Amino acid sequence: MTAVDFAGFVDELATVSGDALLPFFRTSLSIENKHRAGGFDPVTAADRGAEAVMRTLIRSTFPEHGIVGEEYGEEHGDAEYVWVLDPIDGTKSFISGMPAWGTLIALTRFGEPVFGMMHQPFTRERFSGDGGAARYRGPLGDRALMVRDCPDLGEAALFTTSPLLMSPEDHGRFRRVEERVRLARYGGDCYAYCMVAAGHVDLVIETELKPYDILALIPIITGAGGVVTTWAGGPAKAGGRIVAAGDRRLHAAAIELLSS
Repeated sequence: MTAVDFAGFVDELATVSGDALLPFFRTSLSIENKHRAGGFDPVTAADRGAEAVMRTLIRSTFPEHGIVGEEYGEEHGDAEYVWVLDPIDGTKSFISGMPAWGTLIALTRFGEPVFGMMHQPFTRERFSGDGGAARYRGPLGDRALMVRDCPDLGEAALFTTSPLLMSPEDHGRFRRVEERVRLARYGGDCYAYCMVAAGHVDLVIETELKPYDILALIPIITGAGGVVTTWAGGPAKAGGRIVAAGDRRLHAAAIELLSS
């Protein structure tokens, strides 16, 4: 069984999760703060409902598979195939009525991401990839995703969700890159990574990511010809400090500044 055998099922997961999420978007919904140390890490009934319906579908279709999700934790995480779910990546945008959020669905085999999808049900867009190729489907049609060439920081567009999420030391390193690029913008969460795959953004730099924040995005970006690693240049699958780039030369230039 190969990753491509699961593509239709991932579409089903995206559809059921989107059906669970959209009735809550741009409505007055109850918000709970998961952060117990004075910060703000929101979760809603929409997050929990969407993850619950995806888990139910996975259990009924592939009972031998594992599941790891942001809201309900781990089930059989040592299985050969494990689904990694983030029902709303960008919850702060979601609760603010902004469309820069999405559902992240990853499939791992022996711990390696082999298929990923980012679904934005409000804009009716799906970005998917298996590490060898990546595709877009939405109002603009169905097409292959491909990163753009951008070897120089001075020509690059850089995104991060918010520098306020970074430690002072990490923010200082991030600033070295930010000062060199042509355009720096904040916000976007998972959507910014998909714009790297689509060739509209050149660089995304983040910190403090969890595996469910990044695993689905790795096969999309690499399938479109880009690269995703930690700031130290290692594998990104465990999360942490992440840098994604469309051009490997740009990635190397960013790594040099971030790691020095």
